[in-house]
Amino acid sequence: MATYTHCINFVLTIAQHEVFLTFSETLSKFGITPGQYGVLACLWESQGGITPKEIASALHVENSTISGVLDRMQKQGLVTRILNPENRRSIHVKATAKGMALKEPLLQEVEQLNQQVLQDLTAQEQVQLFNLLRRIKGVSIDTM
Repeated sequence: MATYTHCINFVLTIAQHEVFLTFSETLSKFGITPGQYGVLACLWESQGGITPKEIASALHVENSTISGVLDRMQKQGLVTRILNPENRRSIHVKATAKGMALKEPLLQEVEQLNQQVLQDLTAQEQVQLFNLLRRIKGVSIDTM
């Protein structure tokens, strides 16, 4: 008989919670949260800024969630919002110089965190884990 410990939702939730705590502790040293790291990573990849809707879509979160995150990041001086030159009814979000200055140290730190979290898996198991997680319900995640 299956118990809650055999429920995929339970197992994924527990694993995600542990990873989140690990990332939260380390990223707090930079004054950011894992969610804010995701926003910055999206902005670093964009050349001229992107819309909040595009950020929400890339991170698989609701638009309203991104709005609050952007508010806090703007107060911290990490991002700026500017009118979209092609459509003055929308805005583009860009990383500020302060947000850009975090790019290299954060990318290095996140790489170390990934290695730490996955240290008990072989390289082949790590690839298999990512591939299996992507297949669940057809989740579309860019190649990592």
